[in-house]
Amino acid sequence: MAVSLLSHSLLVALSLLFTHSALAETISGRVVGIADGDTITVLDSTKTQHKIRLSGIDAPEKAQPFGQASKKHLSDLVFNKDVTLNCGKTDRYKRKVCVVMINGKDVNQAQVAVGMAWWYRQYQKEQTAQQRADYEAAEAKARSGKVGLWSEANPVAPWEWRHKIRGN
Repeated sequence: MAVSLLSHSLLVALSLLFTHSALAETISGRVVGIADGDTITVLDSTKTQHKIRLSGIDAPEKAQPFGQASKKHLSDLVFNKDVTLNCGKTDRYKRKVCVVMINGKDVNQAQVAVGMAWWYRQYQKEQTAQQRADYEAAEAKARSGKVGLWSEANPVAPWEWRHKIRGN
């Protein structure tokens, strides 16, 4: 009985490991659109467009303070440039949720480092331990340096702002 339970547990663990690996997807392409500070459109080599939500971060909404600045910073980093996307899932809006890399640089983390996005702690379990440490450190440095949105007296996180707007 104990061996059977152990075998079953091992099989479940292995299937989850391989299922997660199977879901990981790498896409290369050119950034052809910037919706806001955490959403882009990438055109791959087959001319297929992919709507991408940057994983691990949440940028101010367009109408929030720093919303437009966040979009501009992201645009300056990636628009009309070749990127590599490391995607782990698709969100409820059918966007691929990805780490965007350009020349070996994590663009998502770069948004956090200059105070143009929050580290989205709610989804930290989807990050590697190294990403969690890097994003947390980037946000802490931006906060302490009062960089970007952290220059505001009381910046409102986008998830709180959306909650107030929706009246939930």
